[in-house]
Parts: sequence; C-alpha cells; structure tokens
Amino acid sequence: MSKTKMKRLYLIPILSKALDVIELLEKEQAAQSLEDVYQKTSISKTSIYRILKTLVHRGYVAQTQNGLYRLVSRPRRLHFGFAVQSAELPFSIALTQTVAAAAAASGVELLILDNRFDPDTAIRNAEEFVAKRVDLVLELQVEEAVAPRIAHILKKADIPLIAIDVPHPNATYFGVDNFEAGYEAGALLAKYALRAWSGKVDRIVGVGFGEAGSFVQSRITGAFDAIRQRLPDVPQERYYQIEGRGMREASKKAMQEFLDAHRGVKRTLVAAATDSSALGVLDVIRRRGQEHNFAVVGQDCIPEVVEEIRSGSSPLIGSIWHMTETYGPRLIQLAITLLRGIAVPPYNYVQHRAITNETLTNGAEPLSKAPSADGFKKTPPDKPKAAPA
Repeated sequence: MSKTKMKRLYLIPILSKALDVIELLEKEQAAQSLEDVYQKTSISKTSIYRILKTLVHRGYVAQTQNGLYRLVSRPRRLHFGFAVQSAELPFSIALTQTVAAAAAASGVELLILDNRFDPDTAIRNAEEFVAKRVDLVLELQVEEAVAPRIAHILKKADIPLIAIDVPHPNATYFGVDNFEAGYEAGALLAKYALRAWSGKVDRIVGVGFGEAGSFVQSRITGAFDAIRQRLPDVPQERYYQIEGRGMREASKKAMQEFLDAHRGVKRTLVAAATDSSALGVLDVIRRRGQEHNFAVVGQDCIPEVVEEIRSGSSPLIGSIWHMTETYGPRLIQLAITLLRGIAVPPYNYVQHRAITNETLTNGAEPLSKAPSADGFKKTPPDKPKAAPA
C-alpha cells in the first residue's frame, strides 16, 4: 500500500504504555515489582513508576506492603452532588473550579446544581440529588432556616452530607472557625486603636449576618471578645450590632441609619461579618468624609478589599483570609474518607490568617485571585427572596 493511502494512527503513547502495564498485570498470576514490569515491557522505569502510582491513586492497582503491584477489581466511580450558592457569583465559580478539579483528579463524578440564593430551589436540588442516587452531597447554602429540611431529605435517603461554611443538622461541617476568625479581626481592631488613638474608642460596631445563624454570627462575638480583652475600659453600652445581611448595599444602608441615629461620636471600630459588608461601611464613611475616625476589618480577603488594605491609607485596615483555594482538595478527601467508613471530626476547619498592609508588604499575598465575592457569597442588589415553603 502506498504511503499516500495509509491512514494515520492517532495514538497517545503514554496511554498505550499504561494499557500495556494493565494488560501485563492482568496476565500475570502473581503481584509484580516495578523491576518485574520493567523487564517484561519496553517502557522506561520512570514512566512505569509514574503509571503505577497513577493507577494506584485511581484504584485500578493495589500496592502491597512489600512494594509489589497487583491489578484489582475496579469499583464503580463515586458520584457526588455539589450544590453551589449561586452559579453567577465569582466565589461560587472559583469554588466550583477547585472542587471540580479535585474531583476529577480523584476519579469522582460530580453533579453540580445551582441553589440560586433561593430556599425552595435548594430543597428541589436536594431532592434531585436523591433522585440521581448520588453517594454524597456537598452543600453550600447560607439560609439557616432551610438547613434542617435539606438535611432531612438527604438523611431519609441515607446520603451523607458535608455542609460548607454553614452547619446543617446531621452533617459534617467544613469551613472557617467563625469565632476564631472573628477573634483575630477584633485583635486587629484593638491593636489599631491602641496605636492610633491611645486606646480611646467611642463605639464598637459589629455588622452581622443574621440569616446565616448564630454560628456565623459568632464572628462578631469573637471580635467583641478580643476587643474587650484588649480595651477593658470601653463600657458595654458602647458596643453595637447592626444587620448587614452579608451584602454591600444592605450594610451600607444599615450603617447610614446607624450614623444618623448616633451623631457626634467619632472614633469607631467596625467588625464586619463579610468583606462585602466592610465595603458597604467604607462607602458610607467615605461619602461623609469620616475615614480618619474609623477602622474596619472584614472577612475573606476579596481582591477589592486587598487593594484597599494595600493602599495603607484606607480605614479598611485588614481582613481575615480563609484560604478558599484549599477547599476543593480537602473537601474531596474528606468526602472519600467519610464514604470509606472512617470516622471524621464533626467540624473540619480551614486555616485562616489575618491580612494587613504590613503582612502584604512582607509578602503574605492571598493566593485567590477570583473576582470579588464575600465570605458568604451574597451579591447586590438586595432583593426579596422566597421564604422556605
């Protein structure tokens, strides 16, 4: 046959080598060493080593205690459900990317559904996960009121649940330690007050997120505790809480109303439950020309807040970085461990770190470069939401 009539073969060399290794292990009756596989194939030792390690990771090959390799029966792929707070939010997009990448690396099939900020949609998504017979659900939704219903649906179907950032009944929790993260924010605020105002503070304001429940609200509790310990002379009546709903516009409105009702008071520390709330506060005090009388700390280190901190001249002096980019690998590992029947802690906390102008100057740059989204992933404009059915 002439060369012009020969069909080109579109082969993937490394895949062919991997299949050679699988076929060899299938043919041999006994477990094989790396040297055995090398001697019985024409593949380099480096390639064989990497192929075998990949096959072990994906569950096609088992490695014995003495280092030999044998082919094993391949179980069906695990199938996880992943409900995101909103597919339109930058944080949800970034979180989906890291979870999807970790799932693919571990051979896990992922069904992703969008909760759309709506309790009824979140419930329907839980029912769809049951209908699709997923092995486990990763749930990101921040409405505390609907959490028991979602948990009940999955529990009846005997589907394990990992709740991200907001606890759900009968679920394994994964997310930030809210009290500790709040405590670090309060420590930053108190340190600033001691340095800039000699500890003289007129009021302390916590901008909370009531919808997400008391667990999330403990960010404000932790911040207040840290400030009280460091500024013990500030009386209790100078501590205030307002509701920001985790959103910029809602926090902006709440701070406007608060300042209108408390005129003539100056030096103010603000602990915000999310960076979006912190930005809403910043909008108000800038419009009023009161930047020098405020110090604000948020949560989650979104890019817009990091740039404010980096400027060194903003009243937004810091934020607590939750290292969101680590969520995916840890979530998938936790889920697989849970399904293997291995006991896991009921609360699995991500690391967090205080970020200030000083830490940024010293090279402590938050790794996540996703577009702005706050720690609990709400987005303006504020609009009415459907109540749980």
